[in-house]
Amino acid sequence: MEEKKKKKVVIVTGGTGLVGHGILLFLEKNPRPTEHWVFLSSSDGDLRDLQSTKNIFEKHRPTHVIHLAASVGGLFKNMRRKVEMFRDNMSINDNVLLCCKEYKVEKCISCMSTCIFPDEIKYPMDETMIHLGPPHPSNEGYAYAKRMVDILNRAYNEQYGEGCKYTSVVPTNVFGPYDNFNVEDSHVIPGLIHKCFLSVREKQQKMIVYGSGKPKRQFIYSLDLGALLVWSLDHYHDVLPLILSVGADAEVSISEAVKEITIAMGFQGELVFDTTKADGQFRKTASNKKLLSMYPDFQFTPFSEAIKSTCQWFKDNYEISRK
Repeated sequence: MEEKKKKKVVIVTGGTGLVGHGILLFLEKNPRPTEHWVFLSSSDGDLRDLQSTKNIFEKHRPTHVIHLAASVGGLFKNMRRKVEMFRDNMSINDNVLLCCKEYKVEKCISCMSTCIFPDEIKYPMDETMIHLGPPHPSNEGYAYAKRMVDILNRAYNEQYGEGCKYTSVVPTNVFGPYDNFNVEDSHVIPGLIHKCFLSVREKQQKMIVYGSGKPKRQFIYSLDLGALLVWSLDHYHDVLPLILSVGADAEVSISEAVKEITIAMGFQGELVFDTTKADGQFRKTASNKKLLSMYPDFQFTPFSEAIKSTCQWFKDNYEISRK
């Protein structure tokens, strides 16, 4: 008699955060009833600790892993806490990939970030350029730790072969519902949304924006990224990273992003750019040609529409949002 096929069990580390909810919202609209998905949070265990990580894998016995968990923060947290950002992320990634091997996980996709790319590089960046130079000094602790995911993926694949199908994806700047909206330690979009919300609520005439507003970014809506991660689990089999991003033509400046947020939030006061604050990396333009060559029909949510939806979610869920 033919052996019963093992049920697909997918664990999503960091599954209750921004990107995890993007996956969850996609699955709610596109159910996969033959699969069991587990969205982990920090309350399920400390992934910096190997035994805690083993306990999670022992409990759920995953066949597939989408690894989103990380110690993250915005520009100023990255500048203040380089040691912790490096050590925590190195431990998390090492423990997760080791457990994937020990528990015979069929496939693991780890999530990286475009901040891992060299600071001085030809634009647009592509997947072959990750290790061609040092990252921007402002986030080098986090960036170097994340780069090591690619090194480990290739090492596992080279040493253990087909039994270790580990790869990674590199999203550009993600935003959306369930983000961390802390004004000081979040990424740029959620921090500005919260700041704008407070400015409207308190009827302020001016809103201070850190930096010049000139740096440019490619922003990807978390629901789009969720859809692309599920697609990658099914269809992306190369060990080398895959950039998940809108096109270079969709790059917007921070000042343009702020204006979209003020429109969505109804702020009508003056915007003041505090140029005494650091701008960080001026641009990180990434090429999505590899993605489009494999998935040419994917439709990204327009930036203004995604901003409007995220602002509305934050207003509707202010009391329970992370801030």
